[in-house]
Amino acid sequence: MRFFNTEGPVKCEKHYCIEPLERFGLEQVLTLIDREKYFILHAPRQTGKTTCLLALMKYLNRQGDYKCLYINIESAQGARGNVKRAIKAILNELATSARLYLKDTFIRDRWHDVLDKSGEDTALNEMLTLWSEQSGSPLVLLIDEIDALIGDTLISVLRQLRSGYARRPEMFPQSIVLCGLRDLRDYRMDVSGDKTELTGVSPFNIKAESRKLDNFTKDDIGCLYAYHTEETGQTFNAGVMESIWELTNGQPWLVNALADEVTFKMEKNRDRSVSVTVEMIEQAKENIIHRRETHIDHLVDKLREERVKHVMEPLVAGLEVKQNRPDDIQYLLDLGLLRESDQGIVIANGIYREIIPRELTYTTQENFKPLFQTLWYLQDDGRLDMEKLCSDFQQFFRENSESWIQQFDYLEAGPQLLLQAFLQRIINSGGRVEREYGLGRMRTDILIIWPYEKGVQRVVIELKIRYKDMEKTIATGLEQTWKYIDQCGADEGHLVIFDRSKNKSWDQKIFYQEKAFKNKKIGVWGM
Repeated sequence: MRFFNTEGPVKCEKHYCIEPLERFGLEQVLTLIDREKYFILHAPRQTGKTTCLLALMKYLNRQGDYKCLYINIESAQGARGNVKRAIKAILNELATSARLYLKDTFIRDRWHDVLDKSGEDTALNEMLTLWSEQSGSPLVLLIDEIDALIGDTLISVLRQLRSGYARRPEMFPQSIVLCGLRDLRDYRMDVSGDKTELTGVSPFNIKAESRKLDNFTKDDIGCLYAYHTEETGQTFNAGVMESIWELTNGQPWLVNALADEVTFKMEKNRDRSVSVTVEMIEQAKENIIHRRETHIDHLVDKLREERVKHVMEPLVAGLEVKQNRPDDIQYLLDLGLLRESDQGIVIANGIYREIIPRELTYTTQENFKPLFQTLWYLQDDGRLDMEKLCSDFQQFFRENSESWIQQFDYLEAGPQLLLQAFLQRIINSGGRVEREYGLGRMRTDILIIWPYEKGVQRVVIELKIRYKDMEKTIATGLEQTWKYIDQCGADEGHLVIFDRSKNKSWDQKIFYQEKAFKNKKIGVWGM
């Protein structure tokens, strides 16, 4: 029986899968190869790049017009700026892959001599030339993890590939595909580790185009999950596919991980007569986040990078990026952390939208534990007492915000993150928080979903930083809060306004007002 894959390349005979060659436009790729083009394939981690390249290799070798080889050069990453070590690792990988995939030992028997005689600056070029001359069929080379290389090693590899370009296809590979996380146009290549950026002619100015491997479409997700239903009989209830789309935006690893969690790892659902519900998908999401899978860990690690922080900090706070840094935004788009939408640049999917503030406030949530030893925040019927919660946080913020906000790496978003940490500590005991934020929105939208004995409580909290007259800030905030209440079908709403003015006393900043806006009662909290 097949299953949903979350580790390594997909094997369609073992895993539920979307046909790899259909995902990146086989016809266009074949046209580039036929026209002897060198090109880039890029996409975020665990999107399916390696699966597609391996499928392309099998397809081309089966067709017989070309001899195609896939190699993964990640082993050269440890060499960093040591060009000789890197080229040695790449030649060894070239030899091993040719022997395993093509039963071709030509490189294995010669690469050591070539490296000794040619030196690291031309050995890769020479080896590919010799192999092409005796191949019998034009060569197509698929190089994966090209961006594992840095600095001089990356420059050397690209220049050696470029220098053989004019000799293709008789004396150099007809087509070369470079695959990695990012388009090579965005690479910053430091020379000799001294942070001096390479200038002048690009070391790979021969690329014909860059192709990006997209996420799954809604139809792809439906097709993938339908394979499970066909093979096991287990069905998915109405609303599940829409929930999967909202949580993942089609990110392949997340799509597979949710399905694997809800159909295999959640024990009661191994009974295939149990239909998968939206509530089960929500629980699967929580399980994945709490386990900190490798995919999630990689995402969290990226948040520490300075160029990621430069964009993510104002985004979490709903502000504009202070300086025009398009390279940094493109970097986050390439990593799959962000995506472009009708609303502008936003977090790539619902799961990332939850993970980012939760991870940025993890330590603070733990520090909040002593405050929640009792259920002081619940009413007699089990509903959240939001006025008490907001009032207590308001007092806590007055007394402690200056020292607690200093704990955050993202200081600019400190007030919003502190309130979210406060709420997350509570919600972990039984509900969930959904968040909306993005560059230039000038606000953060929070929806609390809290099950209790008689139903589900839905509460909207709108977070804003005061930048202009308070009355105008309140007027704008009420409109925004009402719209989010209406959109979510919430029971109540609260508008929290953080005043970061240094020349005002806390007595001036702290207030509470109850406002009526379009027949909705909205609590306004100044902090």
